[in-house]
Amino acid sequence: MSEETKNRKFSKVLYSSKSVEWATPQEFFDQLDEEFHFTLDPCCTHENAKCEKHFTKEENGLEQDWGKEIVFMNPPYGRGIIDEWMQKAYEASLVGATVVCLVPARTDTRWFFDYAMKGEIRLVKGRIKFGDGSNSATFPSVIVIFRPPADDQKMAA
Repeated sequence: MSEETKNRKFSKVLYSSKSVEWATPQEFFDQLDEEFHFTLDPCCTHENAKCEKHFTKEENGLEQDWGKEIVFMNPPYGRGIIDEWMQKAYEASLVGATVVCLVPARTDTRWFFDYAMKGEIRLVKGRIKFGDGSNSATFPSVIVIFRPPADDQKMAA
């Protein structure tokens, strides 16, 4: 099999809904980490974890308490899956976590309006090249930041 054929087959899976895991480029993460100083990566593998404290698929970060962690979240992007992660991120922020989410800019989805619109949204210039891929993603990305409510807002609630 030629290298070109292998790359085409890899790209077909990588840039379709067949692949739900998109490894964050280290340089991209480092820029965000400089600002936020992350303490938890809740949805990763041991191999691509961005923080010492992390949860794998087996540990199921959706079921873990994120406490007052500063979370970097690049969730699985599959249909129905990303919804659960965005809900968890938003709800974790309400009880003390700061959650920075790297997600596709899918403004036409329910999860985007139900959750992403409640956070601070930063547009990502260009398209990210995830993992060891030779091509950039076929979709634009955004950073969504959920911060804990200020103390005076908590008392009013």
